[in-house]
Amino acid sequence: MTLDLKRASISVAILSGLLAATGSSVSAQKAYDPGASDTEIKIGNISPYSGPASFYSVIAKAEAAYFRMINERGGINGRKINFISYDDAYSPPKTVEQARKLVESDEVLLLFANIGTPGNSAIHKYMNSKKVPQLLAVSGSDKWADPAHFPWTMGYLPSYRAEARIYAQYILSKDPNARIGVLYQNDDFGKEYLAGLKEGLGERSKAIIAIEVPFESTAPTIESEIARMRAAEPAVLLSFATSKFAAQAIKRVGELGWKVTHIVSQVSTSIAGVIKPAGTDNAKGVLSSYYLKDPLDPKWKDDSAMAEWRSFMDRYLPDADKADSFYVGGYAISQVMVRILEQCGDNLTRENIMKQAENLDMEVSGLLPGIRVKTGPNDYRPIEQLQMMQFTGEQWELIGPVLSGEGRAM
Repeated sequence: MTLDLKRASISVAILSGLLAATGSSVSAQKAYDPGASDTEIKIGNISPYSGPASFYSVIAKAEAAYFRMINERGGINGRKINFISYDDAYSPPKTVEQARKLVESDEVLLLFANIGTPGNSAIHKYMNSKKVPQLLAVSGSDKWADPAHFPWTMGYLPSYRAEARIYAQYILSKDPNARIGVLYQNDDFGKEYLAGLKEGLGERSKAIIAIEVPFESTAPTIESEIARMRAAEPAVLLSFATSKFAAQAIKRVGELGWKVTHIVSQVSTSIAGVIKPAGTDNAKGVLSSYYLKDPLDPKWKDDSAMAEWRSFMDRYLPDADKADSFYVGGYAISQVMVRILEQCGDNLTRENIMKQAENLDMEVSGLLPGIRVKTGPNDYRPIEQLQMMQFTGEQWELIGPVLSGEGRAM
């Protein structure tokens, strides 16, 4: 072989090596798990489109609309979102069935914003055994913030226990000797609220909680439970219930003409889903807390973020009730999901999705001023602040400062 031929051979070898290295580098930049490709990201969701908590399904409807908007704008890093949402009727066995279908048949990349404590609890171990993200669960249970034991699950809502501690501090600041009655849903949801209330009341708990009345989420009404509660004559009534039963409680208290300080959980504050069915007159004076902007509050009339939300609703959900803050909730949580996927870039593995979910610090359009979504490797609580509020007869009016989960002003 001549010198020129040797040089040519060496050059070809070097070029081939460079091309191979470049090719492996390009391929290394993209990584996919089931549910992701160059063109698509499959996201699964389970919501109660029927059953006793069906009103919460508007959250999923807002999410579907938000992802349609994102897809119209070109998707996320060039990939369109395929949002697959199934009904579980707020029944844990049905949640399990739908989760298996989404993971094993539809092969989604992750589950996002599944609604409710009972259903999320039913699939908690399954999702972690499959190492599939159970991300931004629409529930305030503390169990979603346990990365040491359940690294594939992260919640979204402020902790129910922390929320109840805020109510406890509010009650103690108004009257440390007030007799308290607690009406609570007899499941993980209601029991966490009850536990948080007792934590907040501390040593006063046994002295001032006059009565605790549980009810089943499958019950048609809670009229008999309200009768038992009234007979105990508490000065403060706390209704730790989902929307259907919170509306029943507010309505019945009003019908009885019972003058009691009534506090309801923040998941049951929708004007369209709770207050209107209960009757606005019956709801006047009811207390709660929240983290979202109320679409009916005139203070947000000229707010740029709410103007964007109204434009979104006009285009993608034109027939929806804009008085319903759950549409704001679905709009807000979808922004967080999109941010996580954007941060993933071309590494759309389930492991990287959880890594990016642990690395959030963002303002979210629709949240109250002073409330941010923030996480860390050991902090799986994206939202940790709430603000007390009271229903005026027309809208919710914010009271006092934004509070932390420990009841401290931010």
